[in-house]
Amino acid sequence: MQKKTGRSEFLSLLCFLVAAVLILTNGFVARVRAQANEVDVYGKLEPIGDVLDTILTQYYKDPDVDKIVEGALQGMMVSLDKHSSFISAEALAALQEDTEGEFDGIGVTIRMDDDGCISVFQPLPDSPAARAGVRAFDRILKIDGVSTDGIDLSEAAKLIRGPRGTSVHLTLQRGYNEKGAEPEIVEVDVKRGKIPLESVKESRLLEGGIGYIRLYDFKKRTAEELATDIKKLSDEGITGLVLDLRWNSGGLLTASKEVCELFLPKNTLVTYTEGRKKSSGNAEEMKLHTEKPPVLPDNSPMIVLVNEQTASSGEIVTGALQFWARALIVGVNTYGKGSVQTIIPLKNPPNSALRLTTALYYTPAQVTIHNQGIKPDVEAPMDLEQQRKLWEQMYASYEKDPSMVNQQNHGAVTGNAPAEGAVEDVQLQRAVEILREDPLFENLIKKYHKDPHETQVAATEEDAKKKEQGLAPGEAIKLPVEEKRSPLLPVPEVVPAPDTSK
Repeated sequence: MQKKTGRSEFLSLLCFLVAAVLILTNGFVARVRAQANEVDVYGKLEPIGDVLDTILTQYYKDPDVDKIVEGALQGMMVSLDKHSSFISAEALAALQEDTEGEFDGIGVTIRMDDDGCISVFQPLPDSPAARAGVRAFDRILKIDGVSTDGIDLSEAAKLIRGPRGTSVHLTLQRGYNEKGAEPEIVEVDVKRGKIPLESVKESRLLEGGIGYIRLYDFKKRTAEELATDIKKLSDEGITGLVLDLRWNSGGLLTASKEVCELFLPKNTLVTYTEGRKKSSGNAEEMKLHTEKPPVLPDNSPMIVLVNEQTASSGEIVTGALQFWARALIVGVNTYGKGSVQTIIPLKNPPNSALRLTTALYYTPAQVTIHNQGIKPDVEAPMDLEQQRKLWEQMYASYEKDPSMVNQQNHGAVTGNAPAEGAVEDVQLQRAVEILREDPLFENLIKKYHKDPHETQVAATEEDAKKKEQGLAPGEAIKLPVEEKRSPLLPVPEVVPAPDTSK
């Protein structure tokens, strides 16, 4: 059957790719003709047609045409830059869930235990799973009667998830890891609901009244979540705040503005973008200003922790707070992702989209830090091996008791006694030392704050080439299982497209 329809499929596919090119180039042919240049677009596409014809007629078995289409689209996008890509229907749904900050499910994090069995790491507080009696470390033997033996975590997650209002039946094994206890089989029905995805991974009060919050990414609800934690710490009488943006590879562009609103005065410039110049000579531009008064008083001492994995929206926040001298930046040079990606829905393939780089963003210093990053006010280096060991140490401190997630072990700075092989979080330690020097933030600013025109500079051509060949944010260290991002992430900056949810 495939051979009979191969020619028609080939012609349909070729037409689709021609249309896609014209869409991606936004009327490229018309603009070129208007400039009196001749470009034979269809001639340029001829090799694609030749390859497709060869595949459909000579490949050793009937090819999957849908996969060929997706592969061709992905190839086109990758040829532009490393942040542009084609997004399949399945990937788009996951991306929308992540940026929205919620998904439909039962509210558990799962992992493979030491015996290779799928188990619950933690039921989220007040989630459908927690209300149904699911407990941490329960092994999941069956999902709706389907055995989990031999399936991986992603397959298990797909079986557990589903539309809110529907139910999933879990067969659990409990007590297998308790000495002297007889394992029991527990059957539970869990009604799925709306589950929030949290951006704040740690929130606590350190010795001396210093508040510490680690922000993992930027979603639709990130600012709201962060504001709640700041108010809670403020009620406990904080003397200063450390906002940890290390290992934060970004997220929504609008979320970075909303986070800055928690710290900067109303009507303060956060960032602006510039895209391709139009025929009129003007470039598309979007300016983001704060629209609300701050939650944290402007005289409250504040430090932002950054490292080489701080990227995208994390750099927008870093750049704005540094430029306006609202926070001291401690750590090392940030990643340098100053491009903006727009999610553009496609009609065909159905429910898919393009993640297309459409602009560069600029800090209030009127510079793009793309491929360059932001330099800290205070250098506090920490190599990748130290970071990896610190991550393992932090994870181990709540691995056996998920309720201790806000009491992670950063070493002596978090009150943990020195132990053999322990790692000190020297960057957090340096931030705390600075905040303890002087209760007046203006004195700390005078002592440590550097001219933003020295810390926020554009990349040279050589710097740009090196960065384009380097790792993407989030790839340098291996994260604990429950904090691993999905294969779609790290999420680059996105300007939210029109709502396509159903």
